[in-house]
Amino acid sequence: QVQLVASGGGSVQAGGSLSLSCAASGLTVSCYSMGWFRQAPGEERVFVAAISRSVGMPFYADSVKGRFTISRDIARNTVYLKMNSLRVEDTAVYYCAAAVASWRGPYDYWGQGTQVTVSS
Repeated sequence: QVQLVASGGGSVQAGGSLSLSCAASGLTVSCYSMGWFRQAPGEERVFVAAISRSVGMPFYADSVKGRFTISRDIARNTVYLKMNSLRVEDTAVYYCAAAVASWRGPYDYWGQGTQVTVSS
């Protein structure tokens, strides 16, 4: 059974940093494209970042490029999202997900989400 457990969310002031983790079980993160998405109140869930299967190439939404970094630790079977220079508009529930094929999706497995709140 596949499980993706996201953690690391919290509250931070604008300009601060947070690191999210997504611990996977039931799948091997290097064999899947792994992504982070976020959903702000009243809005649709949107793509934030992904790391491709095998090669591990990163991809980012324009809104987070240069501020967020996605990475993976194959030994720990965990994917990370390091978020720097956080803005109020980054406030959302962040979800990790796994796709069998392309980082573009569709995503087959989803975690439970972790709240990130950025205050001014």
